[in-house]
Parts: sequence; structure tokens; C-alpha cells
Amino acid sequence: MDGTLVDTEPYWMATETEIAETHGGTWTHEDAMALVGNELIVSGEYIRNRVGMQQSAAEIVEMLLDGVVAQVRHAVPWRPGAREMLLALHAAGVPCALVTMSYQRLVAPILEHLPPETFRVIVTGDQVEKGKPHPEPYLTAAAALGLDPADCVAVEDSPTGVRSAEAAGCRVLVVPNHVPVPAAPGRHFRDTLEDLTPADLGALG
Repeated sequence: MDGTLVDTEPYWMATETEIAETHGGTWTHEDAMALVGNELIVSGEYIRNRVGMQQSAAEIVEMLLDGVVAQVRHAVPWRPGAREMLLALHAAGVPCALVTMSYQRLVAPILEHLPPETFRVIVTGDQVEKGKPHPEPYLTAAAALGLDPADCVAVEDSPTGVRSAEAAGCRVLVVPNHVPVPAAPGRHFRDTLEDLTPADLGALG
């Protein structure tokens, strides 16, 4: 979701910076980039150690979510072509799953802008024991859809997400955003989701 369907990464980065500065620390662009695609609890622990905060990683995650949810409720920053792609898949009857390391309370206000059942399955970071880059999130989603992961296409924007999808056995379409994703055998790349059709996704080998 974050960085692929909606460009919430600037929201996360702004919130991380605010938390760090409020607690007497500093936050760099390199720090922000290190957290892209991570499990939130991993990000919370990183911030805790980097800034020297007394709060637990779980408490810091809630602080992060408070900041990002507030911004999403003000405006949902759709990535170019993302909403149109989802609507086309929905109209074509293609079963879709949302696999995100964000928590349910951030997902909900974004899904309000899509037709019901756009995603038949939703796997969030607070529903899995091991988040990306572990394959559990994508394995969970494929199983809930009743599909073999090899018959699924994962659309990802970060190296962490790509590794998770590949480890689960999914085909992967990479649409890089804030962090570069290295080329590798089996990875398909596009600059944007604009004009991407269900047939295009189905043709990925």
C-alpha cells in the first residue's frame, strides 16, 4: 500500500521527523529511507534506538500511526494510475489482496475511497507474526484467496516488499518510488501504474 498505491511515505517521514525532534533527537533522510517497507515494530525500535527515547517500540508505532492517519484523513495521495488499476481489476472480477505492513487503522480510511470488495483479502502488519521481507504476509494472502502464490502477481515498490513476494513464490511487478530496487531475474519493472490493465498483469511471466 504505502509507496505503491498511495504515496504516504512523505507522511511517514514527516511524522518520524516530528517525533525525533520533539524528543530531542535528529532525523535524517537516510534514517527515513532505512525504514521504507519495514515492519512497523522494526521501525519503532529503530527510532527508539536512534533518538534515545524511553517509550517502547510499540508506543512509538502508535505515535507514528497517529500522525500518518491524521494526514491521510486530510488527503489520500494516490499514486498515478493506482486507483484506476484497482477499479479495472475489480470490474474484471480479478481477486485482489492488499498486503501491507501498515496496521488496520491506517488501511481503513484509505479503503473508504474504493468500492466494497475491491480487496477480497486484507493482510496488515498487525495480523502476521513475521512481516516483510519474510514471505508470511504474501503466503497468508494467497492462502486466503485460495490461490497458489505462483499464480499471483505482487505489485511492490521497495526491496523489502519485493523480497517478501519473491520468497513466497509470487511473480513480481516493481514500480519503484522512494527507494531504488535492483534488477534481478524474474522481476518486471514499470515506471508507473498508469494505463496498466488486468491483461498486462496476467501476461507477466
